[in-house]
Amino acid sequence: MAGIKRIRGRLLGLRVIVFNHDDARKLYSIGYYGKPLGITKPRDANFDAPLELSLVEALYLLEKNVLEIVDEHDRGVTAESLFIRGEKSIPKFRLIYKVYKELRDKGYIVRSGLKFGADFAVYERGPGLEHAPYLIHVLGMSDTIDPLEIVRAGRLSHSVRKAFILALVGPGKSPTRYIVFRWSKL
Repeated sequence: MAGIKRIRGRLLGLRVIVFNHDDARKLYSIGYYGKPLGITKPRDANFDAPLELSLVEALYLLEKNVLEIVDEHDRGVTAESLFIRGEKSIPKFRLIYKVYKELRDKGYIVRSGLKFGADFAVYERGPGLEHAPYLIHVLGMSDTIDPLEIVRAGRLSHSVRKAFILALVGPGKSPTRYIVFRWSKL
């Protein structure tokens, strides 16, 4: 992302919209960030629409100095204020953001996994180039999970041919642990 000029987005509720279509295409093309408004499955960055970013994506791009965000009064939005908004509005925001950032920094393409009942669908190359090989569910290290939830998630991920991964986020700067579940036949 080095060398890209800062792109401007506007904070609207829990989303950031990049209204300039050229900037929207540029941002999408550098890492499949956001969703073009009105286009459910873009094949590539050749679209003519604004781009909608989640708070997680917007915070990451703001911290990477790729995005500048303004509010409805054209005042600049800081990473700290965006993080606070996320924590107030989105359950597990701190945990979800930590995992998102770790995966993006390692070069993975991280998208919403909501349609699969997971926090993230993760790609190695990108949507349209492959099916997401991984589904990730984020938990705090001290959280509990019902074993039935693991079975449900495992069966779903198996039916859509994806590995199911629990991302266990520890306190502070402790590393996240990733536990991969695989189906086996006895």
